[in-house]
Amino acid sequence: MNTLRLALTKGRLEKKTLALLEQVGMDCSELGTGSRKLIYQIPDTNLEIVLAKAADVITYVEHGVCDMGVVGKDTIMEQGHSFYEMLDLGFGKCRFVLAIRKGDDFYGSYRTRRIATKYPKVAKAYFAKKGMDVDIIKIEGSVELAPLLGIADGIVDIVETGSTLKENGLIPIEDIHPVSARLIVNIASMKLYKDEVFTFLGKLEETV
Repeated sequence: MNTLRLALTKGRLEKKTLALLEQVGMDCSELGTGSRKLIYQIPDTNLEIVLAKAADVITYVEHGVCDMGVVGKDTIMEQGHSFYEMLDLGFGKCRFVLAIRKGDDFYGSYRTRRIATKYPKVAKAYFAKKGMDVDIIKIEGSVELAPLLGIADGIVDIVETGSTLKENGLIPIEDIHPVSARLIVNIASMKLYKDEVFTFLGKLEETV
């Protein structure tokens, strides 16, 4: 049987995915030992795990060095993709929102709005659908700061509970898109290892 390589997003999605793999009967105990290894073979299976940052998971799957990957829908939407998005894993749930300072009137004038975000592609596409021209300001750190400092009229960001927005005097005014962890598959791998991929998918679907 061919070995399949699965790239996992480090952190919370990694832990949730490993818990899911344990549920389908795979021994992932070595990955919880605090080791700094980045590639693991799951005992008694044809599965190899690669740990990577979210953006790199997509890169590895697109280039075929990993057959499959687990990554958030937010990363998929921002980076674009040439792979198959096969399964919503149902965890890592949050949502993209448009948020502004409490008391502001976002649509109250005709001037071009400034939007701060870590996700410029998502923000641009959202406002293009609404027929609005906006100035996108790319922020790497805490995007909530931008409206407070007066550099932006609003932010596009992912939120889980909204508590960080609330603590910083911001409110979500529009939901843009739900986000959760997705299983993605390399296009060539789907053809070359179809049986192995669908066997793995079947196990996950039963549990999810």
